[in-house]
Amino acid sequence: MEPIKLLGALSLILGLSSSVKYSATSHYKLPIQPPLLKRADKIAIVAPSFWLQDVENAIEQTTKKLKAWGLEVVLSPHLYARQCRFAGTDRQRAEDLQWALDDPTIRAVIAWTGGYGITRIIDQLDFTRFMQSPKWIIGYSDITALLIRVHQLGTVAVHGEMPKNFSKPQYASSIASLKTMLFEGTSQLSAKPNTLNRLGIVTAPVVGGNLTLLCNTLGTPSALDTNNKILVIEEVGEELYALDRVMVQLKRAGKLQHLAGLIVGSMVAMKDKAGNPFGKSAEEIIQEHVAAYDYPVAFHFPIGHHPPNLAFPHGSIGQLCVEKHKVSLVFGP
Repeated sequence: MEPIKLLGALSLILGLSSSVKYSATSHYKLPIQPPLLKRADKIAIVAPSFWLQDVENAIEQTTKKLKAWGLEVVLSPHLYARQCRFAGTDRQRAEDLQWALDDPTIRAVIAWTGGYGITRIIDQLDFTRFMQSPKWIIGYSDITALLIRVHQLGTVAVHGEMPKNFSKPQYASSIASLKTMLFEGTSQLSAKPNTLNRLGIVTAPVVGGNLTLLCNTLGTPSALDTNNKILVIEEVGEELYALDRVMVQLKRAGKLQHLAGLIVGSMVAMKDKAGNPFGKSAEEIIQEHVAAYDYPVAFHFPIGHHPPNLAFPHGSIGQLCVEKHKVSLVFGP
């Protein structure tokens, strides 16, 4: 869609008003959105991070679902490789991802799973051909680093569910939201009101993902610029003191001060030391570190390592509405 038409459609859908804190027209260059998928398009499954057990059965289930969407599924050459916890060597994983980025007949690339590994290879990737023929990059968790890199290039990606969970019934709504995002270009998320929320309405690019990966990129070429953006954060399996440490690091690095808004997704299996508790919940820790700022904050969004993990267009301009009785995040086509 042409930028002028996209902006007009966005304004109509979002219902922009004087209560919006930031204006997309005055602050942001509209990002490149890859073409929406259609029947017979190719989607590649790659594994740039961890290896997963029982991968062949899960790949079969995923392929069946994607074919039901009308897509042609292609598998990366080293998809079944393994070295330690990784899905092959760094070289194999980088070659597979480069192949998927470069092939102009592939219209979407979905990461098999997260875990750890993308930052070991991201500096080896060449995005020249990708930018000549942009395509959807899909994933979350460890794949956050790749979504950020694509955002730096001015292109929208998808923070959404990955094949490791495609066969699990509890992720049905997550997968349905991914299909809607890829084929229709729309995404509408809502959350229950929360007493920790800070009210406000803001329109800005929506970026972010896993907290650990956000911190891992600091001081690197793929560090995320968060100024005047709606930041999404989520985490899994960390001790509460470590969450506090990460929030302090982001704050000291200037990544929390100038946000347009903050969305807190799932905080899953956050742990405390037996007999030596930190003294605050994950949500209270986050609230403390953004208390001095005035942007809207929304807790318990359906994003992250717990179903539902609803898809949203990473880097696209969305409207975050945090009101007493309504909390939503809306994107237009």
